[in-house]
Amino acid sequence: MFLLSWLARSGASAVTTALLLSGLAGGAQAKEAVGDKPPTATPALAEISLSELPAQAQETHRLVLAGGPFPYAKDGVVFGNRERLLPRKARGFYREYTVKTPGARNRGARRLICGGTPPTAPEICYYTDDHYASFKRVRAQAAR
Repeated sequence: MFLLSWLARSGASAVTTALLLSGLAGGAQAKEAVGDKPPTATPALAEISLSELPAQAQETHRLVLAGGPFPYAKDGVVFGNRERLLPRKARGFYREYTVKTPGARNRGARRLICGGTPPTAPEICYYTDDHYASFKRVRAQAAR
């Protein structure tokens, strides 16, 4: 109601008022549609076995288990899961590690995200080759 009186006082045209109001109503409908899912739901992730990962990702995984040494200063930092594509966990659960990209002049887009304590014995790892736009859950190898 306040918005309508403000629009009238400000001299907004009927078209502007109608567009604003239809946008507000559409936003409320969109919010209702999104609100149908529980806020902690994460999409199902594809899986990949460790042996199917690129050789560089397998090497990064070996370094994680060994506790390093890592080639990049940012390896082992906390991964915030801002994209919310991975299952929600307490801050500090996930750590990120760079997977070398042959020919890249920087860290590239490939990462291994592992979670659990201690970091050298992760409960779960995920691989991304598109800088967090998508992830694949890494299936644990059977002990030999």
